[in-house]
Amino acid sequence: MTLTLDAAISACDPPLPLGVAYSGGADSTALVLAANARWPGQVHALHVHHGLQAAADAFESHCVASCGHWGVPLHVARADARNAPGESPEDAARRARYESLARMAQMHSLACVLVAQHADDQVETMLLALSRGAGLPGLAAMPARFERHGMRFERPLLAVSGPSIREWLAERGESFVEDPTNADTSFTRNRIRHRLLPAIEEAFPQFRDTFARSARHTAQAQRLLMEVAATDLADMHGEPVIASLQRLSRERQANVVRHWLRSDHDEAASSAQLEELLDQVAACTTRGHGLRIRVGRGWVMRAGERLAFVREA
Repeated sequence: MTLTLDAAISACDPPLPLGVAYSGGADSTALVLAANARWPGQVHALHVHHGLQAAADAFESHCVASCGHWGVPLHVARADARNAPGESPEDAARRARYESLARMAQMHSLACVLVAQHADDQVETMLLALSRGAGLPGLAAMPARFERHGMRFERPLLAVSGPSIREWLAERGESFVEDPTNADTSFTRNRIRHRLLPAIEEAFPQFRDTFARSARHTAQAQRLLMEVAATDLADMHGEPVIASLQRLSRERQANVVRHWLRSDHDEAASSAQLEELLDQVAACTTRGHGLRIRVGRGWVMRAGERLAFVREA
């Protein structure tokens, strides 16, 4: 069920003190203001300067001025968002952002970081995952709570629509910056936002609620698969054993390897990489059979009777 911003913040109960990821845009502006009103004196704004566009310095200046006006402490980090070989620029920017947010929060003894993704972002994530042929992790979209780089993150606005957030800001006369790249429809997510969502809303006015329900069902199924994978991996003492993998169905092998890469190494194999890897696992019938498959920022290799992931230097 779609909520108002105030209702969503009232329902949120994060550990304090907390940080709010603050870009200067509408969504994060509203989240900083609402969080500061709910937990006065317990909120810090965290701004990541990616340096990926000319407007980045202006974004930082806006955030400094706004937080000074609100009396909210602001911390700024400069991030290296260059993508590694085999990594998309979007994934590299996201990785750098979360690493920087976690590091800033830890430096200032914050217990949690709130991020401002909302109901429309959730739908866009699901549609983007569908366009890429994603499996359950992609279709489950974004969880309301997760941990990354040793820090707890929460998304309290996942049941709040994007338009209602801007209405909330307009009612209060609050300003924010517009990221010029958000209007660039050469990016798939922006095409979804500007062309597809309006058509879906016209045909299915309750789409935010129904998509959210589907995401919850998918997330339940994904959690079950993760439990199975964790049990299988524990039976192999924490690392994939080639002979043990070979005794599982191919689907269960894929489930274990995906879980191992994601949970232990923060990497995800493409469908082609995973299929090639499982073919190589099946072919490992002698001690001398080597294995080396590129995945993300490193390589999956054979290390004796086990698989190992080696990060590229």
